[in-house]
Amino acid sequence: MKASELQLRTVNVTRYITPLREGGSMPAIAEADDGFMYVIKFRGAGQGPKALIAELIGGEVARALGLRMPELVFAMLDASFGRTEPDEEIQDLLKASVGLNLALHYLSGAITFDPTVTVIPAKLASQIVWLDCFVTNVDRTARNTNMLLWHKELWLIDHGASLYFHHSWHNWEEKAKLPFTLIKDHVLLPQASMLDEVDAEFRQLLTNEKITDIVSIIPAEWLTIDAPFATAEEHRKAYVQFLETRLAHSEIFVKEAHHARAILI
Repeated sequence: MKASELQLRTVNVTRYITPLREGGSMPAIAEADDGFMYVIKFRGAGQGPKALIAELIGGEVARALGLRMPELVFAMLDASFGRTEPDEEIQDLLKASVGLNLALHYLSGAITFDPTVTVIPAKLASQIVWLDCFVTNVDRTARNTNMLLWHKELWLIDHGASLYFHHSWHNWEEKAKLPFTLIKDHVLLPQASMLDEVDAEFRQLLTNEKITDIVSIIPAEWLTIDAPFATAEEHRKAYVQFLETRLAHSEIFVKEAHHARAILI
């Protein structure tokens, strides 16, 4: 796979600030050597590197489609962090996460999106619904919207629950063509009245080259842990093929979203 023009910065974690215990993977707010704060997703958490891969692919696909995403960076964690943490659970997590992790720029002062307070335009709602159908993101519901309002703009966060097919690669070629039935629970589905227009636009915008670029920046060390493929390169090609196939058959998941929306409204 050729070198990608897309690159993520790498920062070194200098200070662990506080855990975010809302999710099972226990991300944390931390400071890095560039002076900024980040929300770090740890490779040593329950779902391991697969959650980081889903976060990277989902986030960078969103960015490629023009949606607002906090900057993603690779975050290096030194072994010394696990030695001084008094909480044993956090200490174990940090020890298991030494090396390369993934982090999102912390949007200080952002508030959680509340659908009962803020109305999202139909075009933007349709774009986000399309994205989540494409990457099979199960985690954008009314219970947990994973969207923030920051400087009066809507920002997407937390795509670690996307691409759930990769927790079992059995029949993954067929899974790429399946509808996303869980879209019925999407918090923005009632407003997503422009899915056909968005589908036509995004199919042109998300080229195979962009998909390849995004997948190519996944660290090889994340692709060789609990992997069903002989090499990291084979693993990358499978992700690319899954995403390209899903894009080529987007009418399947768009039709499912239309069906689910018709039942809601």
